[in-house]
Parts: sequence; C-alpha cells; structure tokens
Amino acid sequence: MKLVYVVGNGQLGRMLRQAGERMGITVYPIALDTDPETLHISQCVITAEREQWPATELTRMLSTHRTFVNRDIFPILSDRLTQKQLINQLGIGTTPWQPLLYTKQLEHIFSDFGKCVIVKNRTGGYDGRGQWLICSGKESSLPHSCYGSSIVEKIVHFSSEVSLIGARGYDGSTVFYPLTYNLHQDGILRVSVILSGQHAQQKTAEYMLSTIMRELHYIGVMAMECFIVPEGLLVNEIAPRVHNSGHWTQNAASISQFELHLRAILNLPLPIPVINMPAVMLNLIGINADMEWLAEPRVYLHWYDKKVQQGRKVGHLNVVDASTLSISKTLSTLVSLLPSEYARGISWAQEKLEQG
Repeated sequence: MKLVYVVGNGQLGRMLRQAGERMGITVYPIALDTDPETLHISQCVITAEREQWPATELTRMLSTHRTFVNRDIFPILSDRLTQKQLINQLGIGTTPWQPLLYTKQLEHIFSDFGKCVIVKNRTGGYDGRGQWLICSGKESSLPHSCYGSSIVEKIVHFSSEVSLIGARGYDGSTVFYPLTYNLHQDGILRVSVILSGQHAQQKTAEYMLSTIMRELHYIGVMAMECFIVPEGLLVNEIAPRVHNSGHWTQNAASISQFELHLRAILNLPLPIPVINMPAVMLNLIGINADMEWLAEPRVYLHWYDKKVQQGRKVGHLNVVDASTLSISKTLSTLVSLLPSEYARGISWAQEKLEQG
C-alpha cells in the first residue's frame, strides 16, 4: 500500500497517522519547511491537514505534483471570496455577504445588513483570528489592510449551529455522518454534540455537501458548517479536510473521519459509518492535561502534545455512552475538573442531550 504524506504536521496530521496505523497504512505528516529531496514523492499519495500554506520549496513542488489529491481545489476553498462564489453559483444559500473593497462601502453595507456586521479576512483567520465585529460609527477600528482582502457578512439569527462531515470516493460515491451540533465561543469551537436519530435537516445538508463535492470532483473528507434559520440551512464555511467538529467519530463511530479520509484518497471501501452511541466532544484550549479526567470511564482523552498557550487547542475529550443521561452525569463531574469558562459549554451540551 502506498505511503501517505500529510502537508502540515499539527494535530490533524497526527490523528491521520494514528488512524493509518490501525490499518497498516504508513502516514507521514510533513512540516512545510521539509526538504522535498528527502521525500519519496513518486511512491506516495499526498493530502493535507490545512487548506492554505506559505510558499516554501516543498509547497512550490507540491503545487504541481500529480499525486497531491485535491491539489487544485485548495486555492478555491481557502479563499472565502471564491468559496462563497462557488457555493452561491450552485444555488446553495450562504450568509449574506459582500467583498469589502473601500471605506465608503461600509455605509451602504450597514444600510443593507444592519448596524453591526462581521468582517473576515479572505484567507486564514480561523478560531476567531482575522475576524472583526464592526458596528456603524466604529469603522475606524477596522484595520485598513482589510480593504481589498476581506469579505463582510451579515449577522444572522439562527437557532443552532451544525456541521456535516462527509466523504467522496473516486467513483463519485458519498457517505456522511449525522449532523453535529456545535457551540462556538469567541470564534472557537468549544463543544460538539452528536445525538441518536436523524436530524430533520440531514437529507438537505447531504444534498448540499454532495453537490459541492461533485462540482469540485473532490476526493476525501469535507466538512460543511451551517446555521439553522427559519428558511432552512445557510452555509457558513467549507473545510476541505478532516474537521474539529468530527473528532467525536474517533470513539462513537465504527469508522472515524480520519480513517474515512484515508480510505477515500487510497480508493479503499467507503461503507456508511455506524454510529455506535451519542457523544459530546469538548475542546481543551490553553489548559494543562489533568489525568483526573480519566477517572471517568466514559471519557476518552486525546492530547496533542503541543505547548500550552492561551487560546490554543491542545487536546479534546470525547464523552461517549449509549445513555445520554450517563453522558450528562459525566459532564457534571468534569465541570469541577475544568476551568470555569467550560461551564457554559457543558450546560449547553446537557440541554442538547435532554432534547435528544
């Protein structure tokens, strides 16, 4: 079986490597400054844990390499302008948006979108970075560099944030996980909840994501983040890779998103993953590991072995059980073992579990 190189050596590359080990697949995450002469490129399949990267000797070589799966798709989806243009051209709804080109434009945008809007850099800016909440009269707080390099989005009122993770194979077949409920705080995903039973918007979401993957001839796992509004689903963003909101699949599904991605890019069978039980995923952000978490038998710790820094994702906890009540009780225990800012997310997850 071929080698798999993962462009980027962060936690997603690490978890792809771990998934490969289970199947006897050798997966090497590679740093962006790696000397391409040291790699066995002709004998491998190349994928990525991120959708954009700086120009290095390695990335310049990969930009034209035939074994880099989805090579020509990353530039389209890593730019919020071309991403949203593509989605809208396919007749799929997004949050209302405009490219931000000049200062005076904001006056008209406020009249169309309301007194406050979200400005996002066209590239980068994940986990709350490169994004600004701007209100009428406060335009001067927006960095001048945003003009010509950002988009503006209307603030929409939604009942829930959800994400759909699916995969497409070389034969065009697609498989999907159930819609996952997500809670963000300060632009960072804090908690994901997966429930039993099919969500009312599941088929609609699958149609939307399959349409996007088919248009791009995409191979592998792709994630689609959406808002649920009275009219249905609005796409927030697309990620052409394994995604944070799918980490629960490591312990609550027969095939994790990481294994599913490897299966797809290596042209291996793509059965529909079996969801074994409900789950809650808690991101661990800027805190040290506490082995007391492991005193709870329903808790699975995934630690990334990264330097702990404020605002940095350093691991996640999956809480899994057939009983949503048991999950909720475990979450109550974890409240006392986590910083106080986790209480809100845990309470939100418990409410979702009750609804499910």
